[in-house]
Amino acid sequence: MRYGERVARAPATRAAVRAEFVELCLPLAHRLARRYRDRGEPFADLEQVARLGLIKAVDRYDPVRGSFTAFATVTILGELRKHFRDRTWGVRAPRRMQELIGQIRQAGSDLTNTLARAPNATELADRLHTSADEVDAALLSAESYTLLSLNSPLSGNGSGDGTAERGDLIGEVDGELAAVDDRLTLRALLDRLPERERRILVMRFYGSLTQSEIAERCGISQMHVSRLLSNTLTWLRHAMLSDTPPQWSDAHHSTLDNHRLDVTTASSGYGTLTVAIAGEIDRDNADELRRAIFDALARRPTTLLLQMATVPFIDAAGVAALAAGYQEARRSAVTVGLRGVQPHVRRVLAVARLPLRFGG
Repeated sequence: MRYGERVARAPATRAAVRAEFVELCLPLAHRLARRYRDRGEPFADLEQVARLGLIKAVDRYDPVRGSFTAFATVTILGELRKHFRDRTWGVRAPRRMQELIGQIRQAGSDLTNTLARAPNATELADRLHTSADEVDAALLSAESYTLLSLNSPLSGNGSGDGTAERGDLIGEVDGELAAVDDRLTLRALLDRLPERERRILVMRFYGSLTQSEIAERCGISQMHVSRLLSNTLTWLRHAMLSDTPPQWSDAHHSTLDNHRLDVTTASSGYGTLTVAIAGEIDRDNADELRRAIFDALARRPTTLLLQMATVPFIDAAGVAALAAGYQEARRSAVTVGLRGVQPHVRRVLAVARLPLRFGG
């Protein structure tokens, strides 16, 4: 009452009078905080909450409402209860679940005295007029009230140094996290590739298609797909490891896509024509080889020599082109011979059993 009168007489001194009144009532806050000191919370925190409740009570108190002590007690206890409800849960449970947990504790104590044993979930549910599932959910939620720190030391771990922590037993290194930078870098590099090379990479590594299936979809040979993949992956590897990724230049693109044969026809005298072939022979350029042989036969030589020293590879389409040329040569009564055939090409032709003469 004196506090209210002093504030009414001299409003300018309200702050000083308020501080004096709060200090006078601190023992009340201390006593109320002690009621909750054995509930797992540090007493210093509880006392601080009680003091904040006291300040709210002083600010809200109206003398016409009656006793300040009763009003302050209700306000401080309310703040303490809200602190336990909102601030002390490791993982906050819903309000309904928190209330049910308190009811379960009380019912569990009563039933333990009555049954001389701990009650089960069904018995608790019957006592509280709820379902056993809700009781189980409440008991599970109660375990989240206090959480163990991952940095808490492990006792009895046998290490002897006392440095092991609980977090050492949980989780593992995430390999995907280390690949984040590589994934972002690779995404930017893929945008620099030509459309065809990018489509082939997607079909191969995301669509899990074989090289033959990719070749059929793109209308090129399997060897062409293999070369494109090899060169594209080589460029990506160099770009990933360099500080300044190289540009996919038009010259590099044309090198990858250049599968035309280098065919040169020259006369050697005495009715002999020599066709020098350079490059791999596959489905993409087999027709070019067939045309070169037919054009040479059209000049009516007596002997046609195919110089293949710089042909490292030939596929079935290339063998078919040679077979067609051989058949045309027989009809024209022209002798066909091969020169400088590399071992791999020689084995392929031997399997095909083409009746061609091999020279030096």
